[in-house]
Formats: sequence, structure tokens, C-alpha cells
Amino acid sequence: MNIIQSGITAKNASVAIIIARFNELINKYLLSGTIDTLTRIGHINKENILKIYVPGTYEIPVVASYIANSKKYDAIIAIGTIIKGETDHFKYISGDTSSSLLTISTKYFIPITSGILTTKNIEQSLERSGAKMGNKGSQAAFAALEMINVMKNLKKSLKI
Repeated sequence: MNIIQSGITAKNASVAIIIARFNELINKYLLSGTIDTLTRIGHINKENILKIYVPGTYEIPVVASYIANSKKYDAIIAIGTIIKGETDHFKYISGDTSSSLLTISTKYFIPITSGILTTKNIEQSLERSGAKMGNKGSQAAFAALEMINVMKNLKKSLKI
């Protein structure tokens, strides 16, 4: 039986982080957790991390697709916050964004992890950005680090 399983150190990896400016107060905490995990735990050099700011979460997929197509990065991390409002706008933005990122990830065989919060209110967003319930950006970075190594080991195993 062959098993592919990986750790979270990815010293020579290159990671792109796409950050929505909308809800910047929360997203800066998510970004801080992301970078801390990538550099301190993953041992990735800051020079190998690209930060790209976009207006909102809905704009993340087009940039992710462009980066994935370049084949210059080992993983992409999406950072954003979508807070439920009075209309169904929340539902469409979160669903379309998640679906698009999954499609891009599978099309280009690049891990895209989500540090995108979908919450009912700003209090929940603050809690999930490090105040109470962990940091979703840090969790996305952990997933990206492991997936970088899984993909590397998978390529070796399949001799791609």
C-alpha cells in the first residue's frame, strides 16, 4: 500500500495571497495570521510571498485564475470577509466565489485555500479572525502548506 501524506514545512515554496480590501478591518487580521503561519511554521521566505489586493471577495477568482495560469506559484490563499446583510447578495457572492476558486484549483492543479469568512455579523467575523475562535487566515495557510507538499509528493509518486 502506498500512502501520500505530508508535513507543513515548505521552505522553497512560492505562495500568492489575494486579499479583499472590502472589510479591511477584519481582513488585515486574517492576512497577519496567514503570513505568520507561512513564515514561522512553513519557513517560507517573505520574498516568496506575493500579496495582491483586490476591491472585494468577488474579484478574487479572476486574479486567482491569472496566477494559476502563470504556473509560478505553488499555492494561492484567498482572504476576504463576507458578512450577511439584508439581501440575498451574501449568498450569491459567497457561493459564486467558492465555486469559482474550486474550478480554478482543479483546472490548473494548484491548491487554492480559503481564508474567506462568511458570517452573520461583524462580531462573528472578528472572532474568526483571531479574537476568539482561531484565525481563518492561519488555517488557510496551514492547509496551503500541507497541500503544497501533498502535490509535490503526488507528482513524485506518479512521476509527473
